[in-house]
Amino acid sequence: MDITPTNQVLAVITTDRDRVGGSAPIFYVDSFSELEKVAVYLSRVFMAAVHDLGHGVYIIVKH
Repeated sequence: MDITPTNQVLAVITTDRDRVGGSAPIFYVDSFSELEKVAVYLSRVFMAAVHDLGHGVYIIVKH
């Protein structure tokens, strides 16, 4: 049996350590260009979507 999680936040990527928290893995980056690059790489690894929440926070969600 194959179980695939859906509609879950798989990762958070941010430039601001004080802005996020929670149970998903959080990746801290130093710049907005690194933020976008890490978000794209993680979305490819997880085969999931990137969502820009603004203010230097992206999430990776499996739909």
